Amino acid sequence: MTEFSFSCPGVRADRYAAGPTLVFRLRITAAPGTRVHAMALRCQFRIEPARRGYEPAEAAGLADLFGERARWGSTLLPLQFAQVSLVVPGFTGETEVDLPVPCNYDLDVAATRYFRALEGGEVPLLMLFAGTVFSGAGGFRVEPVPWDREASFGMPVAVWREMIDQHFPGCGWVRLPRATMDALLAFRSRQALPSWEATVESLLASAQAAPLVAEAAS
Repeated sequence: MTEFSFSCPGVRADRYAAGPTLVFRLRITAAPGTRVHAMALRCQFRIEPARRGYEPAEAAGLADLFGERARWGSTLLPLQFAQVSLVVPGFTGETEVDLPVPCNYDLDVAATRYFRALEGGEVPLLMLFAGTVFSGAGGFRVEPVPWDREASFGMPVAVWREMIDQHFPGCGWVRLPRATMDALLAFRSRQALPSWEATVESLLASAQAAPLVAEAAS
């Protein structure tokens, strides 16, 4: 079986993608002179939060994922980030390819909440590989990518923020059930509010004023 190793020299935000996308640069190395006709590759990305430290503000932002810091010894478990596939063109010995990873800003997704809570530094990622290799100097030989192939990579938090700012500049994103959206739209129409921002601000102002009214009445 051909031995392969994988590493990640870097990552960038794709400025021209239709949606938030990270592009990881992937280096694949086989034994010198090994001819690979093609590789059908699967890559799983896993966040390993125990591999970095956290400032107090970051710890507060991660409380809904991992609980209080005192419990992190048992709760700071890996998070699934993404799983993508890639067909790698033929090469001999070593090659580098781009691996696009579509992302989102859905705060119901644990990985997104983790990224958003970080103020700087790097995201500790583990990349796990599997797939099928078509190799051979004088013909085709089909063999699997060994199941234990993996690579660690520290993704700069700044790259993730750059990607999000390209598509949601200065904004957040919240997913709501259709019935809730219908109720919000009806409220916006009744109040003749010009935007969703104004709608939410009006509701927040009403919620903040309600305790004051109740206190005055008592």
